[in-house]
Amino acid sequence: MELNELTAFVKVVQAGSFTRAAELLGTQKAHLSRVVTGLERKLGVRLIERTTRSLSLTEVGREIFERAIGILGAVEDTERVAQQMLGEPRGVLRLTCGVEFGMLAVSRWVIGYLQRFPDVRVEADYTGRLVDLVHEGFDLAIRVGELPDSRLAARRLGELRYGLFASPDYLARATMPETPQELASHALLAFAGGNQRQTWRLERGGEAVSIDAEPRLRVDNSFSVADAAKAGLGIAQLPLMVVQDALAEGALLRVLPDWARSPVPVSALFPSARYLTPKVRAFIDHAAEAFGQGVATG
Repeated sequence: MELNELTAFVKVVQAGSFTRAAELLGTQKAHLSRVVTGLERKLGVRLIERTTRSLSLTEVGREIFERAIGILGAVEDTERVAQQMLGEPRGVLRLTCGVEFGMLAVSRWVIGYLQRFPDVRVEADYTGRLVDLVHEGFDLAIRVGELPDSRLAARRLGELRYGLFASPDYLARATMPETPQELASHALLAFAGGNQRQTWRLERGGEAVSIDAEPRLRVDNSFSVADAAKAGLGIAQLPLMVVQDALAEGALLRVLPDWARSPVPVSALFPSARYLTPKVRAFIDHAAEAFGQGVATG
């Protein structure tokens, strides 16, 4: 049994298809199929059930997959030790994060990271699903919000700060609110899904006020909320990073600038059982530095 055979098998399972796995490995689908078939022949068992539309692991295939992950992880650990001795970021960094935050911040981090470290390549997956870092072969995930307890290690990169914003046109028609309570009589624009009522909890120093809001617009995309605010449809609660350009251009104005919801943490997650390689450490440091310089916070 060769390591390249285990790598091919694991990559097919993680990718969910021979075609996608072949693309990731830079090889031909037919070659990859032959390698996996050869592994099955050597082991004397079928690992993957193949249909025209999907793949599924057999019972023994699941067991071999778990063991193969461990074996390849041990090999990677050995390579990491050698790489750490060299100290320079190199190789492929696979990272994942949500679609919106990927567009808002991570894409800029990736560009800056690649400019600083020429020996690194990046594969970034911006997705709405919750990714299993270990089983899907990712080095790193960027998460927005409080983190649940998990077997993953984490480092806080920074936090998103929020504010209330509206267009000059809207405020000329509806007047500028002077207290949080006055928001209840305004058209509100909310980042949210579902059809439940929303409560905006605003803080100022040690004070806190909750506003029971029934937004005129409710959408699960900050860009759409900002566009609606710029179009004069109401007052929006948004991260500063989303509206920094609109504020600079005068398309939006800050409403109740002393009041805001509590900041939301942004963290980097990585498998705790593995060494933090130079490429991962360098990206985390770069992202934290970007937050410190205001690149993602506005």
